[in-house]
Order: sequence, then C-alpha cells, then structure tokens
Amino acid sequence: MIFDLELNNVGKVYDNGTPAVIDFNLSVAKGEFIAFLGPSGCGKTTTLRMIAGFEAISSGDMLIKGKRMNEVRPEHRPTSMNFQSYALFPHMTVRRNVGYGLEVKGVAKTERDAKVDRILATLGLEDIADKKPDRLSGGQRQRIALARGLVVEPDILLLDEPLGALDANLRKAIQNELKLLQKTLGVTFIFVTHAQSEALALSDRIVVMNQGRVEQISPPHQLYTRPNTAFVAQFIGNNTIFHGEVDDASGERALVQTAVGQLSGRANGTFNGRSWVNVVIPAEAIEVHPAARVDRDRIAANYGGNVVGANVTRFDVVGHVSHLTAALPDGRTVSLEAHVDKYQPDAFPVGADILLSWQPTEATVIPA
Repeated sequence: MIFDLELNNVGKVYDNGTPAVIDFNLSVAKGEFIAFLGPSGCGKTTTLRMIAGFEAISSGDMLIKGKRMNEVRPEHRPTSMNFQSYALFPHMTVRRNVGYGLEVKGVAKTERDAKVDRILATLGLEDIADKKPDRLSGGQRQRIALARGLVVEPDILLLDEPLGALDANLRKAIQNELKLLQKTLGVTFIFVTHAQSEALALSDRIVVMNQGRVEQISPPHQLYTRPNTAFVAQFIGNNTIFHGEVDDASGERALVQTAVGQLSGRANGTFNGRSWVNVVIPAEAIEVHPAARVDRDRIAANYGGNVVGANVTRFDVVGHVSHLTAALPDGRTVSLEAHVDKYQPDAFPVGADILLSWQPTEATVIPA
C-alpha cells in the first residue's frame, strides 16, 4: 500500500546536540486527519516542519506517496502549510492572497483564476474576494489562509495550531467547518495542536508526543478510554490513577493490590505477578454513592470489587452540571461532573463520606 505520508525512524538533533524528535514512526493513508498532540516542547511542531521541509531531518526517512523527500526543497514538495499567524499579505486582496501560491508556481492566469474562484466559493469567500485581510474578522482570515493552502491542490495540508488565535466560540465554529471541508475534499490533513478537545473532535487518529518521542497513536475514543502509558493517562482526559502490584492476571482482566485495596481492570499489556502497574479510571466511568445510604459489600459485588471510600470537599452546580470534588484516602483529590439530576447537592454535602465505584471493563491496567 502506498501511503500519503510515511515517517520511518525520523529524528531531529539540533546543532548543540539536543534531540528534538526521536525515532518517529507513522504511516498516514490518503484522506486521514491526523493530529499531533502534546505539551509545549514535545517536538510536534518540529516534526511538522520536517514534513514541510523547513527543518532538516537528522536521521530516518520521510516519504510522500512512496517518494523519499528528505532533501527535497519545501517549494517542490506536494505539501502546503498553514500557520497560526495566517501570514497573509496585508497589501493584497483576498483573491490575490489565495492565488499567490499558484502565481509563484507559474500557473497561467486563466487557470489560476478558475482555481481561485472555485476555492473561494467552496469556503464562502466570494463576497469578500476584493477586500484586504486587515479589514476582516479572525474567522474570515482563517478561511483565507485555508483557501490559500488548498488552492495549490496539495497531497497533504499541514496546519500548525491554525485555530489558536480565535476566541472560543469562533474556534468551535471553525472546527466544525474544518472537519467537514477535509472530508469533502479528501485531502490528508496533519494538524498540530496543544488543545485536547480539538484533537479529540477533529482527528481520525491522534499522535501523542512527549519529550520528542511518540507515546501513543490511536483513534480519539481509544486514546481517551485505553491509554497505553502513564504519560497518556495523565495527559489525556480526567483520569484517576491508582498505583499497585499485580496479584493475578488472566486473560484481559488483572487484579491489582493498591494502597486502597484490591482493584481490577482490563489489562493493556501482558503482566506477571508482582508487576508494578497503574489502574486508570476515566472520570466518566466513576459512580458516586452516599456511604451512609448504601451497602458497601453490595456495591463491591456489583462493581467487581472496585470500591474506594472518599470524602466530599466541594460541590458546585453550574447550570445543569454538578461538579463534585472528593478527597481520596491518600490525600489526592478526584473531580467528577454529571447532570444535576444525577448528583443532587443534598445527597453529597461537603464533608459527607461517599463511595466511588466503577466496572472492571471501564478501567485500564497499564505498566507503571
């Protein structure tokens, strides 16, 4: 199979010897929407710039449509890059900004105008085609930047935090447009972001990076519910994590002895007895019970032994959502939220003892 993009053991080491990207491996099929996600300095933007040709590759190989691109200059690669700053020319009209890449490539004016008209119509920019960018809104400028990147018909569109300069409401609206546009055009998108919600909402697969290395590559739901590493478990979502030793592991289920008792979950890996592991539970999987009103043994029986005592330290209602914070026996806190119909303030007053429970299938046991 010929992939739109292949990164084979790609690495980047700066002149001072500092490694920025280490053994990056990824194969991207045509039409995929891939997000690079991670904290600042993890190497995601450096990787994007290597794909674009703005950073030299120190080791490994990068292929586009099966052709090695390591030494190919940026302007000769079948890629187009969108920056967070948009990088629009203020003295040019929208039409000229969009068509600039075609002009540089020497496309004839008749063909160039036809392509510009087509992409302006696709992105709903016809009415502002003759205006200057500095007179337009952030959302309009973002669409212009996208149009300029897409009009050259790249095999891969590279986006470096393109929505970072937008306010929250506009950002959400552009997210929806971006996903629809990508699916309509069938162009492969590689998208760098530090916003988890953005990556989870937009991408087909997410590449989580940490200190230059790939931690996990998974579809959004799998990444959110089945982390492979401790870093991903801590970085993605709102997980409660218990550390312990494996008592028994058979099939997909593992029993783990922790400081709060024996817990069970689905094993993400092969474990031997006494292996050090983490039991990871998404906040959405945790049920809360008033300790004074329920039978702990019955709860334990219903939830495979997964019951932990806690104490309510805060309870807030914002609109229709209840936000509950509770202290665990080891002093850590867990934050949960649900519709106010589920968590009533009078049932969980501050200072009340509660029981937290979850099904074994909802928890993931990973190497510590």
